[in-house]
Amino acid sequence: MRADAQRNYDRLLEEARQAFIVHGTDAALEDIARHAGVGIGTLYRHFPDRYSLMSAVFERELDTLSAHAGDLMTADDPAGALTDWLREVAVHSAGYRGLSAAIMENGGLRMPACKQRLRTAGGDLLRRAQDAGQIRADTQIGDLLKLTHALVLAAEKSPEERGLFDRLLSLTVDGLRSREAAQAV
Repeated sequence: MRADAQRNYDRLLEEARQAFIVHGTDAALEDIARHAGVGIGTLYRHFPDRYSLMSAVFERELDTLSAHAGDLMTADDPAGALTDWLREVAVHSAGYRGLSAAIMENGGLRMPACKQRLRTAGGDLLRRAQDAGQIRADTQIGDLLKLTHALVLAAEKSPEERGLFDRLLSLTVDGLRSREAAQAV
C-alpha cells in the first residue's frame, strides 16, 4: 500500500474507533471520512461497507488485547494477570457501545479467526493460572469471555451503581479460584 493510502487507512480506523466510542456502531460514515480528512469515496475504497470498517477496528483492538496478554504472561501473580486481562477485555467491550456484539452477531468469514485469537490470548493466561494452582482446572476461556461480556452488560444496565463491574468481576474470580488458592486467601 502506498504511504498516503496507508495514512488514510490509519486515519479512517482511528476516526472510526473514536466515532464508535462516542456514537456507537451507527455513527455516520460520512462524518468518519470528514473527520479523517478524506472523502467518502476513499472510505469506501478501503472499507466497502460498515461491517468491513467495524471489523477492521475490532481486529486492531484484538491486536492490542493479544499483545497485552503476552505482556502479562510474565506477571508474578498468574490469576491477577488473568483478571487484569479480563478487565481490559471488558473496558474494550464497554467502550465501543455495541461494536463487539455487532461484529459477533453479524458473523462474517473473519470472525471465527478473531474469536480464536481472543481465546488463544486469554487461554494462555488461564492455563498459566491453572498450572500455578490458582484457578480451577475445569474453567474454560470461552466461559470466562462470556461471563465477562455478561458482566459488562449488567454494568451497562445499571450505570448508577459505580464500581459494579469490578465487584462482579471480583466475585467471579473468587468463584474460579481452586480450593487450595481460596483457602490460602
